[in-house]
Amino acid sequence: MSAVPTTVSPSREQVIQLLESKGIGPTQQRVRVGELLFACDQHLTADQIIESLRVDGARISKATVYNTLNLFAEHGLVRQINVDSTRACFDSNTRDHYHIHNVDTGELVDVGLPQVRLESLPNLPEGTELAGVDIVIRVRRKG
Repeated sequence: MSAVPTTVSPSREQVIQLLESKGIGPTQQRVRVGELLFACDQHLTADQIIESLRVDGARISKATVYNTLNLFAEHGLVRQINVDSTRACFDSNTRDHYHIHNVDTGELVDVGLPQVRLESLPNLPEGTELAGVDIVIRVRRKG
């Protein structure tokens, strides 16, 4: 995955308001994760988040970060993208889009909907409705 971009984070108050608007209690740890994750559209693993927060002097456990990310995903604040069988990243861009995953570098790049043509879907099981379509296009260096 790419390194955490350097950008101006949303204010603490903005993160608190966002969390409260989704019914999430704004604990100190949740706000810290939110400030980092919502700074821009990005794809971060839990380990990248932990590393970035610890570099900034935060004391936060791996379990707390995973619990926070799962809570954010349940409330639609991030999307969990399983890039392979052992790694997931969390996408702060919750608008509809797909991804290209470079298996050599680990980089995950957003792809707009108009760039991918999906002609049809199979019949859905009775009693269900479409919740979304996730496409990850995997690429690697030629040769």
